[in-house]
Amino acid sequence: MDPEVLEFDIGLGGGGSSGRDGDDDANIGLDMDEDMADSPAPSSLITYNNNGGGGEIFLPEGDLLDLEPYEGMEFESEEAAKAFYNSYARRVGFSTRVSSSRRSRRDGAIIQRQFVCAKEGFRNFNEKRTKDREIKRPRIITRVGCKASLSVKMQDSGKWIVSGFVREHNHELVPPDQVHCLRSHRQISGPAKTLIDTLQAAGMGPRRIMSALIKEYGGISKVGFTEVDCRNYMRNNRQRSLEGDIQLLLDYLRQMKAENPNFFYAVQGDEDQALMSNVFWADPKSRTNYTYFGDTVTFDTTYRSNRYRLPFAPFTGVNHHGQPVLFGCAFLINESEASFVWLFKTWLSAMSGRPPMSITTDHDAVIRSAVMQVFPETRHRFCKWHIFKKCQEKLSHVFLKHPTFEADFHKCVNLPELIEEFESCWLSLVDRYELRDHEWLQMIYNDRRQWVPVYLRDTFFAEMSITQRSDSMNSYFDGFVNASTNLNQFFKLYEKALESRSEKEVKADYDTMNTSPALKTPSPMEKQASKLYTRKLFTRFQEELVGTLTVMASKSDDDDDIITYQVAKFGEDHKAYYVKFNVLEMKATCSCQMFEFSGLLCRHILAVFRVTNVLTLPSHYILKRWTRNAKSNVVLEERSSDAYTNYLESHTVRYNTLRHEVFKFVDEGSKSFDTYNVAIGALQEAAKRVALATKNEGSMTVNERIMGNSTCDASPAITTNHKMSGQPLSEDDMDKKIREFTNELEYASRKCEVYRTNLLSVLKDIEDHKLQLSIKVQNIKISMKDGL
Repeated sequence: MDPEVLEFDIGLGGGGSSGRDGDDDANIGLDMDEDMADSPAPSSLITYNNNGGGGEIFLPEGDLLDLEPYEGMEFESEEAAKAFYNSYARRVGFSTRVSSSRRSRRDGAIIQRQFVCAKEGFRNFNEKRTKDREIKRPRIITRVGCKASLSVKMQDSGKWIVSGFVREHNHELVPPDQVHCLRSHRQISGPAKTLIDTLQAAGMGPRRIMSALIKEYGGISKVGFTEVDCRNYMRNNRQRSLEGDIQLLLDYLRQMKAENPNFFYAVQGDEDQALMSNVFWADPKSRTNYTYFGDTVTFDTTYRSNRYRLPFAPFTGVNHHGQPVLFGCAFLINESEASFVWLFKTWLSAMSGRPPMSITTDHDAVIRSAVMQVFPETRHRFCKWHIFKKCQEKLSHVFLKHPTFEADFHKCVNLPELIEEFESCWLSLVDRYELRDHEWLQMIYNDRRQWVPVYLRDTFFAEMSITQRSDSMNSYFDGFVNASTNLNQFFKLYEKALESRSEKEVKADYDTMNTSPALKTPSPMEKQASKLYTRKLFTRFQEELVGTLTVMASKSDDDDDIITYQVAKFGEDHKAYYVKFNVLEMKATCSCQMFEFSGLLCRHILAVFRVTNVLTLPSHYILKRWTRNAKSNVVLEERSSDAYTNYLESHTVRYNTLRHEVFKFVDEGSKSFDTYNVAIGALQEAAKRVALATKNEGSMTVNERIMGNSTCDASPAITTNHKMSGQPLSEDDMDKKIREFTNELEYASRKCEVYRTNLLSVLKDIEDHKLQLSIKVQNIKISMKDGL
């Protein structure tokens, strides 16, 4: 009897079916999935070839996999032989692979194959390849020299025959409940792929999808593959879908560039081969906004906005209303250091090469390295709230065991006013909860200067509070895109987000220009601030100004031009803040550093201004980026544009300067009787000279001196008859002439000041009118869109 021919047609690992087209024999396909070892096989066909026309014998119902390979067994194809041996290996408990092959000299076709146990042979350690290269993650050794194998060769008839079979293994075999972990038996079936695709489109990750599959199939061994296989399949699926959508992205950016030459976009590398490259773009409004509010920037890569889990990385900032504002966006195919360096350089180029004062990013070593290379002078901060979120993951066991840990951790980070206080508090915290040796906690402690507030207060971040989270840290696109958004849908929602943010800014502009805030004090400073700041910023300033009523400022040190004040609530001197005030320059610094951090004066400095009769805000403490004219092109001088405010400022400066000098004079003059007599004499002489200057200045009112009205034209300096006689002038006449010319010069200066004030007032009115027109245009556009 001729050798029997076994039709065993199973696709394995992507292998196709191998039926016999045109064969006279009946062909019963055996359709198996990963669970065949646990399921009975259907009836199968064995054909005996008796010189080309042998009879057919059908085997009875039974498990075909109980058959064991033997020499002389024939298969219709190489793939059928491979599938049979792999199925046999699944039942026995080992994994298979293709070891060697032999080709025909005539046509190069494969005529012989050897399938072996995956543990066959030994690992080849190539010394040349590994000598000068550090292996970061060495693979485990799996090959132990097992001799188990199945050899097949092709006959002249085209069928494949078993030419050799070694049954014995030199290692333990895997039990049935672990077979699904072996590489050659891990396959994702068609129904499983369909379910994975559906769950992936809904935004689920590999871990949650595997949990759903285990529940669906009734156990991990019934699933037939591992989470790693699921993750790899999802990644490949994303790559295939991504190529088409990246092309849509590039088409959109090219269209926007064609419509507006100021639209900026860039692709890393060659744009013609950009299907797998990083992409950055910035619309004209984003580039313009950066010129007004580009002092501090947030770069957020933690937001995955699409089903491909690509980092959608927006650059954002804060406008004059405290609202998030966009400075550009990027899609990153990879998050390597080179990618971030390219992105930061490209973004900087789009923003006219002007780096920000500060930048906030996620806590990431790769991003930190890129920031140091591209923005060496920019203060880099890690987002504190991202670290808090990561803390919940890394220290979840501590959170469960110690309910008070989270509150203590937040207090330790947010409350210390001095670096020494934080250091002491941190050591106490890690000792109390026995976390001194925790690796992640030690890492963020080493980076403390880049995220703990007490180390960052000397840098501007445009945040109103050190302990509260800024709105800009929330994603600009929250509420518009989610994990199921593909790139084709993304740009419609992207444009919708831009429109929504623009409407909110227009509404805030309208409220600022057309409503007046309620004043809570009679202070000229509050009235001044209400006309300068936007509504939200004035509300925040008003809180600080009213807060001055709860604190007291007392002088603690006087060092020539700089006076130090201690500011504290009544009875809380142990919680005092210290303000250093330069009387001559009208500049003050506080130990809380609120102005340096947020750009608004704190209640402590305002309290010192109150006790020193500083009635209005000095111009150098009014940041234009927080004012209603933040987007104005009018460049105001250091002095206030309001004449009355200018008078109050100059009067306060003169008053404080005189008082400061008098206090020093009194201290020195009272030390002895002789110095006292000299001081009295000097004061009497000074009083006479002041009285004479007052008499010469005349009795004009404050408003007349400011406005320089027509009465100035009747001054002696103008009506004096400039007769030049040949006789030399006496000393008194020369002094009189000098006073006349000096008065004339002062009158001219006052008139120039009035003209300058009036001109700036006109320019300010023009800017206000332009802003109101812009608001009306935006409202009309919004109404037209709503109507459509």
